[in-house]
Amino acid sequence: MPTPPELSVLYPDIAARGSLAAALLAEADSCLGTLPLTYSELAPLGHAAVASTLPHREPLAISAWSHERRWSIRGEEPFQGMALIEGSTDDLAEVARAARAWSDGSPLDDIREAAPFVRLTGRFEVSDGDPARLTESEWQGMRREAAELEYAWREAYRNLIEAAHAEPALRALYPFTSHWALRFSTTTRPRLTVVGPCLSANSDGTYGVGHGFVSQDLGQFVTAREAVDVAVRRLPSGLGPTTLGG
Repeated sequence: MPTPPELSVLYPDIAARGSLAAALLAEADSCLGTLPLTYSELAPLGHAAVASTLPHREPLAISAWSHERRWSIRGEEPFQGMALIEGSTDDLAEVARAARAWSDGSPLDDIREAAPFVRLTGRFEVSDGDPARLTESEWQGMRREAAELEYAWREAYRNLIEAAHAEPALRALYPFTSHWALRFSTTTRPRLTVVGPCLSANSDGTYGVGHGFVSQDLGQFVTAREAVDVAVRRLPSGLGPTTLGG
């Protein structure tokens, strides 16, 4: 793999200002006002962060790409470190507009309207860290992710997520995935407490259920509904509502 160029070569205008934060401030000052920006002393040309007026938003992380002139953003919630917004663009002015809206506490949809490169993950903001709402938010994010996938088995995976979400016993649990296998927890991130079997969507359109990660020792099924029914029957009794994980 070829060695990427120095950031000062890809971003001479940023280098001239001394940091990505300073360049963003210049963009913001020209049309949007100042921003509460910080930058990385180790990589001032490559990284910056913008604080928000809302306590339930982490600072918006802004990073410069190393192989081409482009910037990525990621805005997280503080309870789990999960993304609420993401995106990448080659237009620094767009980054500044997204940063301004994030900083001002604008609703997520309004941030997307101000800067169309922003992608909403589907998660919504939970200001008080309520675990039931965080669980609901994660389900919403997972359903959007499944709907937007471009992989060959997208339809099977989407069917699995929707069938699991339609089942109240599973919908009450916190969902998470690894390698497109669906699992459940009685606690939210960052410390998951795994419960019940693992569900998977196979490339041939079938669905598997297993005791462990990506195992299918509990059977393969033609429909997602059949697989979900087996998973529900295998849940331990007496499960309470989800709680915060750590």
